Amino acid sequence: MTSPASSSPPANHQAAEHPTARSSWETRVLGGGEEPDPRFTLANERTFLAWTRTSLAFLAGGIALAAFPLEQISDEIRTLTAIFVVAIGLLISGGAAMRWLRVERAMRHKRPLPIPAIVPLLSVAAVCACVLTIVMLF
Repeated sequence: MTSPASSSPPANHQAAEHPTARSSWETRVLGGGEEPDPRFTLANERTFLAWTRTSLAFLAGGIALAAFPLEQISDEIRTLTAIFVVAIGLLISGGAAMRWLRVERAMRHKRPLPIPAIVPLLSVAAVCACVLTIVMLF
């Protein structure tokens, strides 16, 4: 006599045989390879979240620039600056996602980690913000 649990196959037969098997979508996105140490994957995720927080700070800064009038600069300059700051936040957010994926794929294929392309973008944005602040103050 068979028990009710053993009479029907599990809903996800592949997952039952291989509990660490990835779906076909995950395999396509991650590009195959071997599973890296979970600590490295989680560290990569924390870095992604840090870049996301940075992009949200740029978004908030752009909204603040657009929302609060400043006597020192015209409305047109303020609006253009707000758009610039929000656009930088958008680029950082997209760059964070691409960086996460590139690092994850590199770890899976035991390749060197890619150079972070977000850092120069953020540096240029910070320099522009500093220059703009100095110009507005004088």
